[in-house]
Amino acid sequence: MDKKEKNEKFAVIKLSGTQLKVYEDKEYEVNKLDGKKGDKLEITEVLLISDGKDTKIGEPFVKGSKVVLEIVAEKKDKKVDVFKYKAKARYRKSRGHRALINRVLVKEIK
Repeated sequence: MDKKEKNEKFAVIKLSGTQLKVYEDKEYEVNKLDGKKGDKLEITEVLLISDGKDTKIGEPFVKGSKVVLEIVAEKKDKKVDVFKYKAKARYRKSRGHRALINRVLVKEIK
């Protein structure tokens, strides 16, 4: 992202066990969410909202605020290879893992 965003309005939300700083009309990749492509989600766990002039910090969440997301795509992330090895013992194990992720579009911050 650029250092200076065009749209100064942003929010920090709690999503999939992580905190994410989001701007309106931007796409983000997050861990797998419940829902299908095209579904809209309303996130009420908003930790902070700023419109460039006024900033509201929640304790722990900002009351009466929400962020509307739309699931744009579902895919698998890059493969993570795990290799266990013990010297002089002929012990080798190889495993791989691909996490499921969603690409979401932030529709609006209320």
